[in-house]
Amino acid sequence: MPINFKVQLNLSQLVVIDMQTRLITAMPHDELQTTIKNAGILVHAAALLAVPTIVTEQYPKGLGHTVPELLALLPTTKPIEKISFSCLAEPKFSRQLTGDHTQIVLAGMEAHICILQTAFDLVQAGKQVFVAEDAILSRNPANKANAIARMREAGCSIANTESIVFEWLGKAEGDAFKAISKLIR
Repeated sequence: MPINFKVQLNLSQLVVIDMQTRLITAMPHDELQTTIKNAGILVHAAALLAVPTIVTEQYPKGLGHTVPELLALLPTTKPIEKISFSCLAEPKFSRQLTGDHTQIVLAGMEAHICILQTAFDLVQAGKQVFVAEDAILSRNPANKANAIARMREAGCSIANTESIVFEWLGKAEGDAFKAISKLIR
């Protein structure tokens, strides 16, 4: 399968991993706000452009549910509960991955645990993985930096929120472009 260096709208699926209410209390506050904002932009753009989205929650009984800012953008999406760090270890997650969507865009927490292990397993499963660097977070910035380096070495493409949404759009026209441009400002 040829590698696409660009995120393709018709090939993409967005995965938002473990952006949960109790987990966010352990995150650096300034980076957290940016991460939630960027994950929200990805979710909103995905909804506007009909990009399938999967949301996961790691042990919600202990870590809480998905943050309200993101849940409000996902009124029909039911988060998948998991206890495994890699999303692919959860059968419900694997069933929601669509075969014709070969590109997976990752956002969420924590970069060096669930994002990293999911990215590795997705690459092993033959998916092309794009990590939204400004929409992932770890408690320790050094752990996030290490995870990004490891994911890049494993063949993941490290991108950013704006690049992803504008690659999805492809051109500067239409209602989706206008709406997404307002989100970015």
